[in-house]
Amino acid sequence: MTSRYRATESVNSPSPRRRTVVKAAAATAVLAGPLIAALPAGAATETPAFLHGVASGDPLPDGVLLWTRVTPVAEAVPGSGLGPDTEVSWTVATDKAFANIVSRGSLTATAASDHTVKADIRGLAPATDYWFRFSAGGTDSPAARTRTAPAADATVSGLRFGVVTCANWEAGYFSSYRHLAARGDLDAWLHLGDYIYEYKSGEYAARGTVVRPHAPLNEIITLADYRTRHGKYKTDPDLQALHLKAPVIAIWDDHEFADNAWSGGAVNHTEGAEGTWTARQAAAKQAYFEWMPVRPAIAGTTYRRLRFGKLADLSLLDLRSFRSQQASSGSGAVDDPDRTITGRAQLDWLKAGLKASDTKWRLVGNSVMIAPFVIGSLTADLLKPLAKLLDLPQDGIGVNTDQWDGYTDDRRELLAHLRSNAIGNTVFLTGDIHMSWANDVPVDAGTYPLSASAATEFVITSVTSDNLDDIVKVPEGTVSALAAPLIQLANRHVHWVDTDRHGYGVLDITADRAQMDYYVLSDRTSPTATSSWERSYRTRSGTQKVERTYDPV
Repeated sequence: MTSRYRATESVNSPSPRRRTVVKAAAATAVLAGPLIAALPAGAATETPAFLHGVASGDPLPDGVLLWTRVTPVAEAVPGSGLGPDTEVSWTVATDKAFANIVSRGSLTATAASDHTVKADIRGLAPATDYWFRFSAGGTDSPAARTRTAPAADATVSGLRFGVVTCANWEAGYFSSYRHLAARGDLDAWLHLGDYIYEYKSGEYAARGTVVRPHAPLNEIITLADYRTRHGKYKTDPDLQALHLKAPVIAIWDDHEFADNAWSGGAVNHTEGAEGTWTARQAAAKQAYFEWMPVRPAIAGTTYRRLRFGKLADLSLLDLRSFRSQQASSGSGAVDDPDRTITGRAQLDWLKAGLKASDTKWRLVGNSVMIAPFVIGSLTADLLKPLAKLLDLPQDGIGVNTDQWDGYTDDRRELLAHLRSNAIGNTVFLTGDIHMSWANDVPVDAGTYPLSASAATEFVITSVTSDNLDDIVKVPEGTVSALAAPLIQLANRHVHWVDTDRHGYGVLDITADRAQMDYYVLSDRTSPTATSSWERSYRTRSGTQKVERTYDPV
């Protein structure tokens, strides 16, 4: 690829989102028979195979995290606990032909880690493309490209990231990943949560129709279940293609655990019938860190910070592990200062990092929307599907308490911190809500735009998960044409909202502006869906406001 930032040539060697039905009783641990039946085509071999692709993530100036899973024998399918210890070697080179190898080593894949391995490679040069592959028993994995971050003190002219969220297997194909992989110009890609979904088969599909069944068919509860579901996702060819092209930077949201997860439970968890939440959460986290090229950060969570030269740093949040239980919609509890979405330690960490940052831009990977949102005067036919999507009562109360709207004290504290310390150029990058938004983040939404904006926010729609037109079951764009003007009238900080389409974003950053290009898919249920540019919004340096721009980067 042609990058827009330079490095030295030298190389150092070594929801709708939310359902309201009562959950069924827990399924038992997955049996070996169904697991083997769920094997991808070509898996029946006694030769080690790399059936789940390879991936890289969390790029640093001197290194990157490499990931793969090996299937040593046919019965060693994800979640089975079967299969022998297997030596897996890795090789890193500056060229796709692996003529100039700069680092190599080996690891042992065991059933205890579901035969996944991760190598945290260091000693690499900053802002440099590398190629890597794994080998086991005479079998080589596909070769993949990765890229290190710029040096911390480097002057960087530009950065470009793909941005995705909410990829529901049963609701369609992951064409967004395929189109991002085809670009060839990404420094990395951000996954803002809901990389997998936990539902049982048929419970949450495409307008109620299963486009392709996931595995296991039951709701995932046990460690074996979560491993099996991660394994199924990693067989997707479009997902594998994107992992082959650029490093991922991922955070989790609720569906990596269960719907509307909080620190002590979830809407989609029945204590007792489905075991304890503590056990389920631990199983979900273990499988996630086994299957994702993510470095476990503080206390085994996903909140952490990456830096890209002097141009940008990226604070990544974990808004599920520490949050208080969601309050009832419209209740005064949303303003309770004892309730939190971040937890005290994480909020202090975020505030300190934003204040200490010396980069041009401060990006925040944020799984749920921080800009306030009230429904306003929507008609009943529009209010009901929106309430269903957001888990709201259908009585017009306009707050989604799973978002920052349900934890207003944390939001007030964070935005006041930005204003009182004159911290500019803070951009929240958000998923979860299955719609596209371009928002200012006002200190006081009630008086905006006469009052100040503390930051900006780009919200990305879902890869496949149902949005408003899917709930109403009307042609794409129908709901947005009616609802968007009413939403913007009631929320004057919202510059744009598309309630209906599926797709992805491309974030392009220069010293002068941060721009999000929004792309939409022709048909999420088609494996050959095309992609087209829909709109672009940017925030110019120093403004803390969003504006429309009429060309993608």
